[in-house]
Amino acid sequence: MFFDIVIIGAGPAGLCFARSLSGSGLRIALVERQEEAALMAPADDGREIAITHHSQRLMRELGLWARLREDEIGTLRDAMVLDGDDRDGLMFRHDEAGKSQLGWLLSNHAIRRAAYAEVMELPAVERITGAQVTTVRTSSDGAEVELANRESLHTQLVVAADSRFSDTRRAMGIAAGMHDFGKTMLVLRMQHDVSHEQVAWEWFGHGQTLALLPLHDSHTSSVVLTLSPQAMKTLLALDDAALEAAMAERFQQRLGAMRVVGPRCTYPLVGVYAKRFVAERFALIGDAAVGMHPVTAHGFNFGLLGQDTLAHELCAALTAGRPFWSASVLQRYERRHRRATRPLYLATQMLAGLYTDDRRPARLVRKLALGAGARLGPFKRMVMSGLTADSTTIPTLLRRRSV
Repeated sequence: MFFDIVIIGAGPAGLCFARSLSGSGLRIALVERQEEAALMAPADDGREIAITHHSQRLMRELGLWARLREDEIGTLRDAMVLDGDDRDGLMFRHDEAGKSQLGWLLSNHAIRRAAYAEVMELPAVERITGAQVTTVRTSSDGAEVELANRESLHTQLVVAADSRFSDTRRAMGIAAGMHDFGKTMLVLRMQHDVSHEQVAWEWFGHGQTLALLPLHDSHTSSVVLTLSPQAMKTLLALDDAALEAAMAERFQQRLGAMRVVGPRCTYPLVGVYAKRFVAERFALIGDAAVGMHPVTAHGFNFGLLGQDTLAHELCAALTAGRPFWSASVLQRYERRHRRATRPLYLATQMLAGLYTDDRRPARLVRKLALGAGARLGPFKRMVMSGLTADSTTIPTLLRRRSV
């Protein structure tokens, strides 16, 4: 079977990339190991995704936003960063950015459902589900993807969007820098007595990191707790009543009584940055290219940005009558996406290291840093501009949270 492009991975980045190429005239195969039923109705994986204004615009253009229910869209009006036992943290207010809100919060499974529904309506995209890729080969003459059922897909270009632990990236011999933070993250939807008032929290405590992500209902939030693996194992052994009491205590009763209303989902904290984003007739997008630590809320936003950048470069080449798979086209994508992601990826490593270090010198440095940030208007405006700017430029350091 011959296709112009084979996309491996039907996560949000791969799906949005297929949708972005709609109308290009390219014949596309989308290969995914999950069965179609699981893609049409994805399971709730607990993750809530912070959406910037630029990402929201892209989602509207791709048709995803219109497929979301009203109760699936949370408003991120303001954001607060706390350290230790602080009562008043560093606040990022929507009015200082000249917007009605800093961003939005969407459930990951709702995004996946909306994206797959869009792709299902594209006649130029053949969906090959329940399929395992066994071999990827590329050369100057073309590329070939072999499946476990021995079917071969011949193509001009292979695009991998199969997670930060991408098997395809490894099969192509592309190394990736990985940073294991040695922590486990619990994501848990909870109701609480005190209203969240549409304010997201990032709370760097002693021995733990907490986050509160405001959902559509003013008394329901996605609670995110980061602990050492052993401490997390102990916490997860509790029944719901004991867990509710433990979480209320970890939040120092600031939200009142707390009740579990969603599944317990845990994830290892591992940051990934591919050494290269492209090879001969091959490109990486989504977490396969850049897998961010969630403290800066850029997993999905960078994934959406990267697929849009690659689709733009391919369509520009088609319009100009040039081979869309050529090295110059792919290298232009790589340069643009690396400029957009590399500085923040490196800053995130430093930030995560500082704010999870409980030694006294580190606690003093971050206390001083937050105090300086609260006093410096230009710093706060730079941070908020990354959330609210309707452009592809994302300069910020503190954005929350893409798990």
